[in-house]
Amino acid sequence: MKLKNGALSTMFFMPAALFMGVFLVYPILLLLKDSFFQIDLMNPAAREFVGLANYIDSLTSDRFLKALGNTVVYIIVAVGAEFIIGLILALLLSNAFKGSQIIRTVLLSPLMLAPLVSGLIWKFMLNDQFGIINWVLYKIGIISDPHQILWLSDSRFALISTIIADIWLTTPFIMLVLLAGIQGISKSLYESADIDGANKWHKFRYITVPSIIPVASVALLIRIIDAARTFDIVWVLTQGGPGFSSELLSTYMYKTLTRYGQVGQSSAMAVIFIIILLVLSSFFISKIWSPRKKNA
Repeated sequence: MKLKNGALSTMFFMPAALFMGVFLVYPILLLLKDSFFQIDLMNPAAREFVGLANYIDSLTSDRFLKALGNTVVYIIVAVGAEFIIGLILALLLSNAFKGSQIIRTVLLSPLMLAPLVSGLIWKFMLNDQFGIINWVLYKIGIISDPHQILWLSDSRFALISTIIADIWLTTPFIMLVLLAGIQGISKSLYESADIDGANKWHKFRYITVPSIIPVASVALLIRIIDAARTFDIVWVLTQGGPGFSSELLSTYMYKTLTRYGQVGQSSAMAVIFIIILLVLSSFFISKIWSPRKKNA
């Protein structure tokens, strides 16, 4: 009977394993292999083994380091703002009030849009000629000219423009996850705190925050990885420009492959990128599970 159950389990597992092997393991192995070669896109068969040269060139490239720095800034600012805004909204919506369901639906509407569509929307809104953002800032007196801020063509504002679009698009995800975590907290904890005379700040600090840490950690991990590989929004808004002011690792790798035809170097950068994400993910996972092991 055990053999039959094992065979049945294997049979159900095989399609997923085959899918993972074809579409995940094989591409990664091929990527790793290509990273050690110099490959000509016009003649892929003619490849030259260069060892670690592609990795060294990438790690010593000013443009790669600039893209890496932009990616780090993008992750910290975007995910940090999304978490703070999402937590505030989740706390507000956790208290049922009239119209809260409608407000929740409206706030979740950006999740229904593809990042490409979101990027196009913000490209029009941030346009310095007819965009509504500059017009609103002009009307409320923050700027003196409706064409004053060149959001997408000024190196000072290009990266922050992409971050603003990302915050608008993905804050609802953080809000939804945190709201689910808050609503999953037992009401008896808050009732006991009321009996002990705790105020709202004490209940938030000693009940809400510790209770949602596991959920918040998972949400942050997902968002950090997602923000690190952001491509659609940045490409639609600025394509990494002007210059390299808003270029992320994802857009730089894409340009290296498609525009410059450097298959080996783009593969090396992709491998470095994967390693960074694996290290970051391992760190977060260890932080998530270590408290549970201690408690166990």
